[in-house]
Amino acid sequence: MSSSPPCTCASCPTHTAGGDRRSRLPRCAVYPSSATTDAQWAIIAPLLPPPGNTAGRGGRAEKHDRRLLIDAIFYLVRGGISWRELPREFPPRSTVFDTFTRWVRSGAWARVHDALRDRLRIRLGRRPQPSAAIIDSQSVRAADTVAGDCRGYDAGKKVNGRKRHLAVDTNGLLLAVLVTIAGLQDRDGGLRLLARLRESCATVVLVWADAGYAGRLVTFAARVLAFTVQIVRRADDQVGFRLLHRRWVVERTLAWISKYRRCVRDYERRLDTSEAMVHTAMIMTMSRRLAR
Repeated sequence: MSSSPPCTCASCPTHTAGGDRRSRLPRCAVYPSSATTDAQWAIIAPLLPPPGNTAGRGGRAEKHDRRLLIDAIFYLVRGGISWRELPREFPPRSTVFDTFTRWVRSGAWARVHDALRDRLRIRLGRRPQPSAAIIDSQSVRAADTVAGDCRGYDAGKKVNGRKRHLAVDTNGLLLAVLVTIAGLQDRDGGLRLLARLRESCATVVLVWADAGYAGRLVTFAARVLAFTVQIVRRADDQVGFRLLHRRWVVERTLAWISKYRRCVRDYERRLDTSEAMVHTAMIMTMSRRLAR
């Protein structure tokens, strides 16, 4: 059997002297699919929250390398495993989980995501702040870890779980995400999504949506949120599959997110954690594109 390729990660524990057996295992060579490259880490590292002991609040220095923590989180999101199944090559699961949830509560994942999105928009020749968006929703089944009071039944899709409401720019990059019970109607979830979009992207003036958002949402968006919502409908004589103007962009983003197995089904007990999983999936996608 051929040996694993040599690790080029400067902070890999393979190159670190001392420590316990866990910190000396060659993780980067074993799990290349989740390991951040040097270029990726150079992009992500400056955006992470500062350690507590350097923020003027006292505390001890972090024991585990942050790059290992990020790789562990990426491994979980990519592979769709549970926290208890994290391989021993990574830091203890309690440390990884506590770090992830602490950054969820502080909004760090959303801030990292938005910074990468603005940078990628510039790379694509766009202005950092978009002027148009496309919205849509996706119903996903919930695992048994999701309590009954934060899940619902989507009768149209026949899905018992949750619904993701997404707003993306014309490149398919995520602008806002809202997770609700699956039984919530698109137009009701769309009202809350557009309100969140207005808070995060004040420059957006035009929104495209499918026929599920027609009705009072269009009027409310124009009068209260200063959005012009255009409904993109299917042709009456349409037969079979056909790309619909603008709507295919958000559908492609949903496909990007579904590549990460943790996002194929909703396992999270809290709605904000579920939204953070979507942000993390997009962080992985955008950081790889920026590192090319």
